[in-house]
Amino acid sequence: MADEQPQKPQSPAPAAAPIAAPQQKQQQDQPLFAGFLAEIVEIREGIKTGIYGEIYTVSCRILEGKDKGRIIRRNMLGPAKVGDIIRLPDTSKEAKEIRVK
Repeated sequence: MADEQPQKPQSPAPAAAPIAAPQQKQQQDQPLFAGFLAEIVEIREGIKTGIYGEIYTVSCRILEGKDKGRIIRRNMLGPAKVGDIIRLPDTSKEAKEIRVK
């Protein structure tokens, strides 16, 4: 048994990668998006802006917040129809009237 070589101490097995903890769910009272709800009252036909004419000018009624009931003009991208509810980041900004020369 002189041929036996001394055994090397074995290193411990590598630990498995820690499992990421699932993200905590948002509280029920917090909305997913911040902003104010507004209802589209009118879509101004014939008034489109943007390089390709993809932006619509819409009039919308603010449904909540300090400006509740106020009707403002905003520019909007994407499909829209009267009665849609949109969320505005703030209600103090209003789109300027576009004048075509």
